[in-house]
Amino acid sequence: MPPAGEHAPAGHAAVETQDPAFEISLRPTVLGDFTGQTRIKERLGILVEAARQRKDVLAHLLFIGPPGLGKTTLAHIVAKAMSAGIKCTSGPVIEKAGDLAGLLTSMEEGDVLFIDEIHRLPATVEEYLYPAMEDFKLDIIIDTGPNARSVRLNLPRFTLVGATTRSGLLSSPLLGRFGVPYRLDYYTAEDLQKVVLRSARILNADIDTEGAFEIARRSRGTPRVANNLLRIVREYAQVRAGNRITRDAAQAALSLWGIDEDGLDEMDKRLLETLVHKFGGGPVGIASLSVAAGEEAGTLEEVYEPFLIQEGYLRRTPQGRVAAERAFTKLGVKPRGGQATLFEQT
Repeated sequence: MPPAGEHAPAGHAAVETQDPAFEISLRPTVLGDFTGQTRIKERLGILVEAARQRKDVLAHLLFIGPPGLGKTTLAHIVAKAMSAGIKCTSGPVIEKAGDLAGLLTSMEEGDVLFIDEIHRLPATVEEYLYPAMEDFKLDIIIDTGPNARSVRLNLPRFTLVGATTRSGLLSSPLLGRFGVPYRLDYYTAEDLQKVVLRSARILNADIDTEGAFEIARRSRGTPRVANNLLRIVREYAQVRAGNRITRDAAQAALSLWGIDEDGLDEMDKRLLETLVHKFGGGPVGIASLSVAAGEEAGTLEEVYEPFLIQEGYLRRTPQGRVAAERAFTKLGVKPRGGQATLFEQT
């Protein structure tokens, strides 16, 4: 499933990747083994086949979606389908034009350059990327002042695959050069059950369908989370459940690790409790919320909020974050006079 490449904060049990090799070992290598995202797979299959028939380079691709849905995996899959090499980097790593030039000039014809977190590319570097994407040329300024001169480098034709969790931060010129973006959606519990069963076979873990579904439905719609929870449950089952993953074993293991029946972990609950109890359900600005919850604003926006919004716990408004009705129900509180109060006991 999705490999290491989109980083979660330490301490977030549901999405933290402690062992990148573990994820890589479970990564599908062909579209047929990639579960879910049916429309995207079909479209990519057509693009790859058309490019192969023309003996052409694959068009540039942009994958958009929350962490852990398979953006990096799809980049590797299309590279393999095109019999091409792949180089992987991320936006924050490319600090200056020279870094980009080093990457592009080291590539061979048809290779794939994968840039994760492409929305974090410095603006000065992004400008050098435009002619590289369109004309496969790179203009580099050598020296400074009166001695400055421009050198044009011819690049091998390549495919740029970008991945972002925040498409709104991409500039219009860069976004336009990718054409139609590919938006990855959260997975259904049924699709994640298939992911868990496939991963369990690779790991030689003894699991039944009910155990797999219990893991799947607590996986926040995310394959990476499903695989990480499978590892937790496998180790629990080995020690306390006769080395077999059943529904009961999965429930016991995930409860022990603080993952509730809705897939919320301790940080999710802390975020909702902070919003409801300290700010009366909002609205509250992300900066104030991050300080009160003890987590970086960027992490809240990119890791926690997408799922909470998708599931109807949280809303983003122009005035700030607002707790939705489901958040109050989850915590057993209700708003009264603009403040959150405990439900009356009956």
